[in-house]
Amino acid sequence: MPKRIAILGSTGSIGTQTLQVIAAYREEFIVEVLTANKNADLLINQAMEFQPNAVVIGNESEYEYVTEALKNYPVKVFAGSDAICQVVQMESVDLVLTAMVGYSGLKPTISAINAGKDLALANKETLVVAGELIVRMIQEKGVQVIPVDSEHSAIFQCLAGEANNKIEKIYLTASGGPFRNYSIDDLKNALVKEALNHPNWNMGKKISVDSASMMNKGLEAIEATWLFGVDPEQVEILIHPQSVIHSLVQFCDGSIKAQMGRPDMKLPILYALGYPKRVESDFPRFSFADYPKLTFEQVDIKKFRNLALSFEAMHRGGNIPCVLNAANEAVVHAFLHEKVGFMEMPDIIEKVMNTISFIKKPGIEDLEETNLESYRLAEEHIKKYS
Repeated sequence: MPKRIAILGSTGSIGTQTLQVIAAYREEFIVEVLTANKNADLLINQAMEFQPNAVVIGNESEYEYVTEALKNYPVKVFAGSDAICQVVQMESVDLVLTAMVGYSGLKPTISAINAGKDLALANKETLVVAGELIVRMIQEKGVQVIPVDSEHSAIFQCLAGEANNKIEKIYLTASGGPFRNYSIDDLKNALVKEALNHPNWNMGKKISVDSASMMNKGLEAIEATWLFGVDPEQVEILIHPQSVIHSLVQFCDGSIKAQMGRPDMKLPILYALGYPKRVESDFPRFSFADYPKLTFEQVDIKKFRNLALSFEAMHRGGNIPCVLNAANEAVVHAFLHEKVGFMEMPDIIEKVMNTISFIKKPGIEDLEETNLESYRLAEEHIKKYS
């Protein structure tokens, strides 16, 4: 029987690419649930094409519009964040792909875990914000988590068959983004359109800015510690401009495994949807002739300060990664609206990290309060730059 998929965040970059994969392999997968925050028109078009059991529009003011548009289709329509948490628990759902952006993905992910649903995890912020809680819940419920991010998918694949072998180090590769060759002075005047012009990947605006600032790699490093049970000291970031080696794992005997492939998110998406089966695909194949040189560089953390802040948050632990994430969401939003400069973003994040009260063992309510307070404080700092 085809695997029935719930896609949280179906109108975003990962969500739309997931639907492209499913459209190409309808004998393998069925769309059971689609959710979107506010892009009602695209959600409607997706529902018409894939006719899922249910759709949810997060923005409740769009409920009547979506309902009217789908009145002649066998699709149930719901609205609001609570409804997103509820639909992931439907008995007919086999796998929940979480592609919602930012903190908003936390509660639906928790709801899916509580229902015993396996996860294809594309929302890295869930583990960044609440890694200890989420890992404990995953273990208690016995659910399978298959990472969708290309880097974590690579590590996951490298660890296949290595369950009893000690990991010495994980290398997360980064393209370096559009600003790899910029100087610090250049970055002070970096434009939004430049930050969005990623050399290798086609992504949403928020994650594109995170990639340009290297915050994306910092969040991935935090996520990796929880996903693979390693310490911060065991995670290293390498600039790899070609984006062909997606990440590497070094084992206790000194040997290293690397996972390679074309820079195409459809590959890790298909792997996560089909796991443990590798679905035979007709995707274009990687050719060494196209990449005669594979190069690596160290990261300049003076230039990409967000990476240093991420490792600081990782070492401090508690609610500090939540502070980091919330402050970053606020400054990225401000940068996209040209209210702060590119190099002002880490300044604001650092100020917020040094202000919010530390909580060593935060619960969900603590994290909710931390997220709101950190975002609010970041916005106050942003006003001083506007």
